[in-house]
Amino acid sequence: MLDPKQTEALLAVAETGSFESAANRLNITASAVSQRVRTLEISLGHALLLRTRPVRPTQTGRRLLQYLRRQALLQAELAAELAHHADAPLTLPLAVNADSLATWFFPAMAGVLNDTSVHLELSVEDQDHTYALLESGLVAGCVSTEAISMRGCTAEPLGAMRYRLVSTANFQRRWFPRGLTRATAARAPIVAYTPKDRLPTQFLSQRFGLLPGAYPCHHVPGAEAHLAAVLWELGYALAPEILLAQHAAQLIDLAPDHPVDVSLYWHRWNVQSPRMDSISRQLVAAARQSLDQHLIQAAPDLQSPP
Repeated sequence: MLDPKQTEALLAVAETGSFESAANRLNITASAVSQRVRTLEISLGHALLLRTRPVRPTQTGRRLLQYLRRQALLQAELAAELAHHADAPLTLPLAVNADSLATWFFPAMAGVLNDTSVHLELSVEDQDHTYALLESGLVAGCVSTEAISMRGCTAEPLGAMRYRLVSTANFQRRWFPRGLTRATAARAPIVAYTPKDRLPTQFLSQRFGLLPGAYPCHHVPGAEAHLAAVLWELGYALAPEILLAQHAAQLIDLAPDHPVDVSLYWHRWNVQSPRMDSISRQLVAAARQSLDQHLIQAAPDLQSPP
């Protein structure tokens, strides 16, 4: 049997990133937190945490954290049902990429949030890295580009988001007067979300053989801020097509024959409560409808390079 005080200490350290922060959360000393985690590790015969800064779970630690998170959600729903409050609030920790959050996610979740008492706890991360948050047990579901599910989880395809390489006309005239080439791409600043954003690096690597560091790059997180940086002519960027229609008159499609489609998947734990199962089904259905509708619609009337 797992000791609840020990597992509580493990969760606190994993979520806060340090024994000191976990101690503040639990109102005990850092040494007491360390002792509880160490005792749990000894009882299980496995190291659960890497004592780095910040502290990170080991592979075994990630599996245990997944279990503890699932257990907490199931217990919360069971308690509500036993108390005859089937609509009692359910906290739902999810990891979503910024572009999904700015486009299809809330429309897809609107019916879920209106029909059930769900409190979202969102972590915003690059779509190539949301998977790690599910793997660590910090979220119950995630939107990811990873097609293969991890052990104990399922992965369902949601559809694809289409991206266009865009800039303003002034930026295009300054940096790409004769078109987008390897030489001009090596000089012109591109706008990425964060250093984790692999979309622009993959595009420049595949098209021109340019590796990270071979070209200037701004990092501007957030879908709206990312596009604003382009509109204010800090650089050019791959932006979701669904966000470009209202700015079509201001933007040029620098690579009209080379849109980038990014496939997205919904990952969740296999063992779910009935309410969580229902939420997942509704989210997947609504996301597919939204993304499919966007892909079959006409592309925004962006300008083409002169």
